[in-house]
Amino acid sequence: MHNAERIRMLFNQSIQTKIDALPLLTQPIGDAADLIFSRLLEGSKVLSCGNGGSAGDAQHFSSEMLNRYERERPGLPAIALTTDSSTVSSIANDYDFSLVFSRQIEALGQPYDLLMAISTSGNSSNVNHGVQSAHEREMSVVALTGRDGGELAKLLAPGDVEIRVPSDVTARIQETHLLIIHCLCDLVDQQLLGS
Repeated sequence: MHNAERIRMLFNQSIQTKIDALPLLTQPIGDAADLIFSRLLEGSKVLSCGNGGSAGDAQHFSSEMLNRYERERPGLPAIALTTDSSTVSSIANDYDFSLVFSRQIEALGQPYDLLMAISTSGNSSNVNHGVQSAHEREMSVVALTGRDGGELAKLLAPGDVEIRVPSDVTARIQETHLLIIHCLCDLVDQQLLGS
């Protein structure tokens, strides 16, 4: 297969994944945006976590909240738990890598804060421990998943929101997660600033 053919194939797969996801994810994305907006309005913050590409997505979301998305507005309180290499490595070294997010949530999370937990498989032990710690702190969770939702989907409590991309391909799930994050940022800005 020539490069051009392969590029067309990858574009088409990404587009088709998003088309397939749209009817399934419209309601959960809207519900998640409402939850994020209401928590921010109450003075709470959003913590986010994930591994690898999902760590990048967690950081992308927090940067759009803290700085701005597409419109000028005050910064919104969001913290990516993936960015402090000294903290992450010290927890992994002194305890276990599965606790790198939960330890931070125990220290930084407050009741009514929100955790955005991102895992394409739903089976990342450190993300799942983070969800458990968030619940112990009376925090709600917005979970971005794929495949069958994995263990993460089983951990969710009433009032949490799962946004599960209908794909088994990690790259397609991550591409759709980025679109979801942009939708969330746009919807929060719309509620905050109007049309």
